[in-house]
Amino acid sequence: MESKEPRNTRRQHGFIARLRTAKWDYWLIAILILAAFLYAWNIWEAGEANSFYTAAVESMTQSFKNFWYASFDPAGYITVDKPPVALWFMAISAKIFGVHGWSVVLPSILFGIASVYLIYNMIGKRFGRIPARLSALIMTLTPIVVADSRTNNMDATLIFFLLLSIFFVQKAVFKSKQFYLWIGFAIMGVAFNVKMLQAFMLLPALYFYYWIATKINWKKKLLHLGIATIFLAVFTLIWPLSVDMTNANDRPYEGGSETNSALELAFGYNGAQRLLGQSTGTGGAFPGMGNSKKGGSKEGMTPPTGSKKGSKEGNPPAKPSGSKGKTGQPGGQGSQGGPGQGGQGGPGQSSKKGNKQMAGGGGGAFNIGTAGPLRLFQQELGPQISWLLIVAILGFFSSFFYYRGSKMKHWWSLNPQRKELWLWAAWLVPVFGFFSVASFFHPYYMIMLAPAIATLGGVGLYTMIKQWLHKSGWSLMLPTAILSTSLLQAWYVCDNYSTLAWILAGLGILVSIVLYILPWISKKAKRAYTWPIIGSILIMIAPTWWSLTPTIAGSSDGIPSAGPSLLQSAGMGGGGGGMGNSQVNSELLKYVEKHQGNAKYLFATDDSSTASPYIIKTGKAVMAMGGFNGTEPAITLAQFKKLVKSGQVKYYYSGGKTGSGNSEIVSWIKKHAKKITLKSSSSTTNSGIPTSATTEKS
Repeated sequence: MESKEPRNTRRQHGFIARLRTAKWDYWLIAILILAAFLYAWNIWEAGEANSFYTAAVESMTQSFKNFWYASFDPAGYITVDKPPVALWFMAISAKIFGVHGWSVVLPSILFGIASVYLIYNMIGKRFGRIPARLSALIMTLTPIVVADSRTNNMDATLIFFLLLSIFFVQKAVFKSKQFYLWIGFAIMGVAFNVKMLQAFMLLPALYFYYWIATKINWKKKLLHLGIATIFLAVFTLIWPLSVDMTNANDRPYEGGSETNSALELAFGYNGAQRLLGQSTGTGGAFPGMGNSKKGGSKEGMTPPTGSKKGSKEGNPPAKPSGSKGKTGQPGGQGSQGGPGQGGQGGPGQSSKKGNKQMAGGGGGAFNIGTAGPLRLFQQELGPQISWLLIVAILGFFSSFFYYRGSKMKHWWSLNPQRKELWLWAAWLVPVFGFFSVASFFHPYYMIMLAPAIATLGGVGLYTMIKQWLHKSGWSLMLPTAILSTSLLQAWYVCDNYSTLAWILAGLGILVSIVLYILPWISKKAKRAYTWPIIGSILIMIAPTWWSLTPTIAGSSDGIPSAGPSLLQSAGMGGGGGGMGNSQVNSELLKYVEKHQGNAKYLFATDDSSTASPYIIKTGKAVMAMGGFNGTEPAITLAQFKKLVKSGQVKYYYSGGKTGSGNSEIVSWIKKHAKKITLKSSSSTTNSGIPTSATTEKS
C-alpha cells in the first residue's frame, strides 16, 4: 500500500503539470462560450419543446421496452416516425432531471457545442489555428444551427455523429490504423439510427476521402473499406432488424410506416419519398406542425408535390388519406400556425409580404422554394443557411490553389491539405445536389450543409486574405467574395430591414472596390490587414443577427427557424413552442381520469398532436390511433373492437379528423358510442361534434 501512494501522487502532479503547460486557445474557448449562449440561453422557456418527441420521451422513461422502440405512448401502442438513438439521449436526460422542455433539449445543446469543437479540431490538424477558429465561428453563427440546437428534434444530434464519424476516419488516415476506420464507419451506422437515410448522404465522402488520403496500395484500400463496410452494415441494421424480426404483437407499431416495418420506414417515408415526393405518412394533411401561438393557420399543409393519397375503398381500415386538417382545437388538433408554418402570422413568416413566405423565418413547414441549382440561394431556404455559401464555394478554389505545394508535378496533384479540402467538398456537393432537387423536406434540414459551409468558408476566407495580401494571381477572389456575399445578404435582409439592406449593399460595394484596387496602388498592401478584416466582419453581421433571434425569442420550435419574425411573434406573446404544443382541456382530463377505471388507455384519439399534451401532463397512455398525423394503418376496426370489448379503451376524444386513415373506426364509434358533452363545451368541428369538451364512450 505504501508503494502506491507515491505513484498516485506523481500521477496527480503530472496531470496538474500538463494542465499548467497546456497551450489553451482562448479564441476557441470564447467561441464555445458563444455557442453555449446561443444554443442554451432562454431554453427554460421551451415549454414542451416539440411535444411529439417530448411525449415519446415521457413514455420511454417508463419502461425499457418503450425506451428501445421509441414508443410514442406509455402503453407501447405506436412509435414515433424516427429511430431511437437521439431520443435515447433525451430520455436519459429526462430520467436524470425529469421531463421538462429544457431537459429534453439539453442533449441537442451539448451536441451542438461539441460539433463546433469537432470542426475546430479537424480543421486545425491540417490548416492551423486561424482557419480552425474561423470555421468554428461560422458553424456557431449559422442561423439554422442555432435554431436546431435549441430543439429536441434529431438534427443537431445527427450532425454531431456525422462529424464524429469523419473525425475517426480522419484519425485512421493520420495514424494509419484500421481500428479508427472501423469506429468511424460504425458511428456512421449509429448516425443512420438517428435519422435514417439522411445520414448516408455523407457515405460517399467517407469512402472517397479514405481512398485518396491513405498511402497504401489499392488492394489494401479495398480490403480496409470492405471491412469498414461490414461494421457500417452491422451498426446500421442492428436496430431496424431487431424491430422487424420481433413479432408485431410484442412491440409497438412502427410509426410512419405502411407495413409496420422499420426498414420500410427507412427506405420509404424517410428514404425515397424525401427525394421523389411524399405519398404516405402525412398524406397531404399536416396538423399539429405548429403550436398554440396566436395567428395560426386553419388550413392543412400540403407537401410540395401537391399529391394526396386517398383512402382505398373496400380495404378496411382505410389507407392514409389526403384530408385537410381542421380548425385548431383546444385539444391540440388542427394545423396551427407555428414557427415556419404555412399559416398566417406564425413565427417564420413575414407580416409584410402576405403570401410570400418570410425569408428570415423558416418559410413554412414545406415552403422549400423551387427545385433547381439555385434553390438554396432562394428566399425560402437561403436565410437559414446560405449567408456564406458563396464564400465557401469560392473558398474551395482559393484554398485548393493556395495549398498547391512546390513539389507537385501537376496542378491537380494532391497533398495533405488538398485531400482535406476534397473531404469537405465531398460533403457539400451531394447534400447541395439532393436538396436542390428533393421534393419532401423541411427548411430546418439545411443544417446538413452547415459543417461543409463552415469548414470551406473558414479555410477559404483565410486563404483568400493571404492571397490578397501577397498580390497573388488569386487576389481578386477576396473582393469578389465580399461583393457577391454582401449583395446576396442585402437581398435576404431587405424584406425586414430595407434601409439596412441598402447600407449593407453600399458598404459591400465600397469595401470590395478598395480590395480590388488597393494591392495595385499601395506598396504596403502586404501589411494592410484592416480592409480584409473589415470585409470579413461586414459579411458576418447579418447572419450573426439572424442567429441571435432564436436565442432572444427563447424559441424551441417543432419547425425550427431563425429570423426577425421570431422576435415579432415573441412581441405578440408567442414565445417558444413545439410541434402540436397545445393546451390540455382540464375538464376533459378530469372527467376521463375519474372514470378511467381499469382501462389501459386514458382515451383514444385520432393523432399524436391531440394525444401529446395529455401524455406529457399525466404520464398515462393515450392511443393516437393513426399515429403522427392520424393517417397510419396502425390498427384495424376488428382490433379496436376487441380493445373496447375487453375494457382497455373506454373513451374516444374526437379531434375532428373524419376522413383520415381511421375513418372506418371513427364511423363505427359515432354509430355505436354514447356521446358525453361536458358543461363547458362550446366550440365544434365541421362535423358538428363538440370537441373542446367532448368524449365518445364506446
